[in-house]
Amino acid sequence: KKKLHKLLMVMATEIGGCMNLISLLIFAFLCIQGIDSSLVPGQTIGIGEELKFPDYFVSQSGRFTLGYFDMIPNYIHIGIWYTDYGQTTSVWVANPNTPISDRSGVVLTIDDTGILKITSGGSTILNISDKVGTGNVTATLEDSGNFVVMDESRETLWQSFDHPSSTLLPGMKLGLNLRTGHNWSLTSWRTDRVPASGAFTLTWESGQLVIRRRGEVYWKSGFLRNQSFDSMPNLNSDSGSDLYHYNLSYVSNNDEISFTIHAGKTNNGNLARWFLTPKGQILDAANSLDSAHNYYISHTDDFCYGYEESDNGCAKSVVPPPQCRGHNDKFEAKNVMNAYGSADASNMNLSIGDCMAMCWKDCGCVGFKSYFQGTGCSIWSGYNKTFQIGDSGGTTESKYVLVSSEGNSSNPGNDLLPGNSSKGINWWIWIIIAVAISLLMLLVGLFCYLRIRKLRMKGEEKKRGERNLRELTASDSFNNANEMENEGHDLKKFGFASIVAATNDFSNENKLGQGGFGPVYKGRLSEGREVAIKRLSKTSGQGLLEFKNELILIAKLQHTNLVRVLGCCIHGEE
Repeated sequence: KKKLHKLLMVMATEIGGCMNLISLLIFAFLCIQGIDSSLVPGQTIGIGEELKFPDYFVSQSGRFTLGYFDMIPNYIHIGIWYTDYGQTTSVWVANPNTPISDRSGVVLTIDDTGILKITSGGSTILNISDKVGTGNVTATLEDSGNFVVMDESRETLWQSFDHPSSTLLPGMKLGLNLRTGHNWSLTSWRTDRVPASGAFTLTWESGQLVIRRRGEVYWKSGFLRNQSFDSMPNLNSDSGSDLYHYNLSYVSNNDEISFTIHAGKTNNGNLARWFLTPKGQILDAANSLDSAHNYYISHTDDFCYGYEESDNGCAKSVVPPPQCRGHNDKFEAKNVMNAYGSADASNMNLSIGDCMAMCWKDCGCVGFKSYFQGTGCSIWSGYNKTFQIGDSGGTTESKYVLVSSEGNSSNPGNDLLPGNSSKGINWWIWIIIAVAISLLMLLVGLFCYLRIRKLRMKGEEKKRGERNLRELTASDSFNNANEMENEGHDLKKFGFASIVAATNDFSNENKLGQGGFGPVYKGRLSEGREVAIKRLSKTSGQGLLEFKNELILIAKLQHTNLVRVLGCCIHGEE
């Protein structure tokens, strides 16, 4: 019995060891299978199959990977990236505007109708494809980076190349499908780490590449000539032997109008792709060595400002730039300290391009930066805003500062006010001063003109009166009056002083009445004789001829009902 018991114990021990070994082998096999299941090239997703977090699969050659990535804390996206370069080289995002917070239950799958979708806990988060398939529908990641959904007849139901995000890969199209009306275009990310739709789009229009900001034309490439564009001199340049070169082509027929890049030669091993940045620039990722040496094939300045069409492709804005901005004004990234006062726009849908547009239109704005993690805006606006460029021992932060060729923001340590960071901020003051001075000069000029005109007219009237007096005294009629006096008609010439004395300086007490040509006064001559004196009005309209005729005619008339004319007096203009 003891031997039997001992034998049984040995057998149990051996069996237990074998079971442990078998369990260990099974566990290792399952682990290997679990690991390999994400790495087998050429994998596909079929109806009812799921790609769970954090699983992934690669294209046939292993060049591209499709899986989950977390650019935003606490959120994940599904996308495609270069296997050798990691998730930071994402070339396509399935859910840019629908980040996923529940990692445990999220899956990428194809439902019974052949729709590719993202679900979480059994609920649909996003339908990626929209065309119902029949039979055995599968989704495959190709070596081109194209994620394709096909039915059992190999007909393409949906492909990621028709729905690009911010990256243009070789073989991908920009333009318009004339049969379906579908538009192929790139949309910038909101920030370098937020895949949500930003402010810029890149399209193919009228034979050239066009970047739009919120729908308005922002930049144009010019026309394609000899494998390059008018406004893209750096593209396919021979200035460096290590540069990656592209083959460019476009199609224009009854089916489509499109533009495509094709892989050319490369000496540095980088993979070809164009990337539309959150600031609206086209980055040639294959020729960019690192983040500090980016190679832009569009405009190299951070922003376009909306002036006249320029050599770098920046387009003229539909709404002209504000008059307070000058052609030399622009925004530059600076390390800024002591920035007092800000206006925050916490709208997380805004990108850095939106912040630039807001600040550019505000004549009081002197700088801006992102509000939080690259989204939203902090605007430094107002005539009392001040900040300092450079590090003087305090804490600094990077901001875009408005500078100009006349400003001094490029001198570190100088306090910047709106007035000396850009002449545009003070334009309104100068405009008001200029208008006020112009109005004052206009009023002074008008006053001087009217004054000179009045003096000139008065001088002319005086000269005319003197001329009339000379003509009258020299005329035959006046000579006749002298002759009549000499002939016994007693017609005399009186001096003005004697007339003034006779009428008591033409006082109202001596006024007898008012006629059509002037008033009549009662007077007494020095010898005591009473007379009636008619003073012709300056505005009566009676001229020399009428005066002479009246004088001579009445002097000749003799009638019992008429008083005699004793004489006349001529003084100045009267």
